[in-house]
Amino acid sequence: MKLLGLIGGTSWHSTIEYYRLINELAGERMGHDQNPPMLIYSQNIQLMREQDKDLINKTYLQTAQKLEAGGAECIVICANTPHMVYDFVQPKINVPILHIADAIGKRAQKQGLKTLGLLGNKPTMTGDFIPKYLKTHFDIDTIIPDAVYLDKSHYYVSKELTLGKFTDEAKAFYLEQMRLLQEKGAEGMIMGCTELPLLIKQEETDFHLISTTQLHAKAAVDFIFS
Repeated sequence: MKLLGLIGGTSWHSTIEYYRLINELAGERMGHDQNPPMLIYSQNIQLMREQDKDLINKTYLQTAQKLEAGGAECIVICANTPHMVYDFVQPKINVPILHIADAIGKRAQKQGLKTLGLLGNKPTMTGDFIPKYLKTHFDIDTIIPDAVYLDKSHYYVSKELTLGKFTDEAKAFYLEQMRLLQEKGAEGMIMGCTELPLLIKQEETDFHLISTTQLHAKAAVDFIFS
C-alpha cells in the first residue's frame, strides 16, 4: 500500500469526512478489520479566512514538504478551496497532488456531462482552479450562480457549513441555485464545498449531484492500491 499525506483542517468537519470515507473505501478492498496508514496535517482554517494568497501558498507548500519528508507518496488536500495552491505547490514537490477537479472530470466524462454548475464559497466559485482544470483536461464547461447570489453562498459556507451548522434555509437556497443553474444549461452540479454533500444528499433531489468529497476520497484509495 502507498502512503497518503492528507492536508486537512478546512474545515475539520470535512477532514473527518475524508478520513471516514478513505477508511471505509479502503476497507472494502482490504477487509474492514484493517485500515490504511496515513499522515494527516491539520491546518488552522483561519489561514483560509484571511485570504492572503501568498501566505496560503507558502503554508501549503511547507505542509506538503513536511508530509513528503515524512514518507507520503502523494498529497490529498481535504477540501475544495485550498486547491487554489495547486499550481504553486505541485512544481515544488516530488510527489503528486491528487487534484479534486481530476476526480470531478473523470466522473462527469464517464456520464457524458459537458456543462456543470459549481457551488461553494466565493473563492471556489469565482476562482479558476476548478473550471480551468476541467476545461483544459476534460473540455467541460463550468457555470456559477449569478453575482447577486455569490455573497450569500459564501456566507452559508463560511459561517454555517464549515462550522458544522446545517440549516433548512441553506438547503433551500442551494436547491434554488441548482434550479437556476439548470435553467442556464448545467447538466450536473459540482458540490464544491466539502460540507455541501453533508447538507444535501442525492436521494433528496432530482438534480445530478457531483460529490467532490466522495470522488476525491475514491481517487485517494485508488492511489493507495495502485
